Amino acid sequence: MRKLGILLCGMLMTSTSTMFAQGAKNIKINEVLTNNTASLQDEFGEHLPWVELANTSFSTYDIRGMFITTDRSVLNPSLSAPQRIAKMQIIPNGDERTVMAGRDHLLLFLNSNPAKGAMHFASKVANGKALWVALYDGNGVDLIDSVSVPALAENKSYARIKDGEMKWDVKAVDAVTPGIGNYIEINETKIARLKRDDPHGFGITVLSMGIVFSCLALLFVFFSLLGKYMVRKEKADRENREAGWVKLPKARMPIEAKHSKIPPSKKNEDIDVYLAVIAMALKEYQDNLHDEESGIITIRPRQTMWNNEL
Repeated sequence: MRKLGILLCGMLMTSTSTMFAQGAKNIKINEVLTNNTASLQDEFGEHLPWVELANTSFSTYDIRGMFITTDRSVLNPSLSAPQRIAKMQIIPNGDERTVMAGRDHLLLFLNSNPAKGAMHFASKVANGKALWVALYDGNGVDLIDSVSVPALAENKSYARIKDGEMKWDVKAVDAVTPGIGNYIEINETKIARLKRDDPHGFGITVLSMGIVFSCLALLFVFFSLLGKYMVRKEKADRENREAGWVKLPKARMPIEAKHSKIPPSKKNEDIDVYLAVIAMALKEYQDNLHDEESGIITIRPRQTMWNNEL
């Protein structure tokens, strides 16, 4: 019976330790701002570097007793736990903010004086230089989370793309999110987005005028080319007329003469002949020189000199 009790106690302690470790691993360094000149202020109105912790689980966890540090020398495996703890800053008891609810966030101010409050730590941060930040468990041995922060410009932060994710990115001044989730989904209409991106309408004005002038330029080019074509065509037609070439209508042109050119002098002679014959027939008809056959006009031969070749 005694052995059974010892076994149960051992199992209970092991399960408790495992649950504790799993809960601590849900606490992540979520966002870091090292060069604070106009960003978040502390309760005393000072601009201090800060680190944001995030509870990525849906359960509550108390981070009191954990350690925060910016001293990379704590990674030396030869250090004992007390030696490592001496290089770190402990998150103190007695502040309800250390009890982080599920999906909660907590800000820790660095380069500060711990006497100013529970969330102020003396961990050193150099403005404009790279930084290493680590979060250790209360035993001073287990590394919960760490991140190497690149040198940042003023008021820019280094943050995870989304709470708890592995990928990090430098966030612009207007995209820094202290105390809230790093990823914010914004649902807005196109009109609202346009008003936000172009409040004075300069962009849409330039775009509209650019489209109008582009269309006008295309029309100018089109009509310029069309005008040149028409001028050349008119010039070619005029030169053909001056040269005396006449294009016969396609519907009345014989197939064999489709691509031939008839001199106008010959055509004028043919027309004169046709007109003379018709006029002569009408004259003979008026002078009663035809026979009495109905519907048929016959012309009595008469010797004339009009068609003699000169």
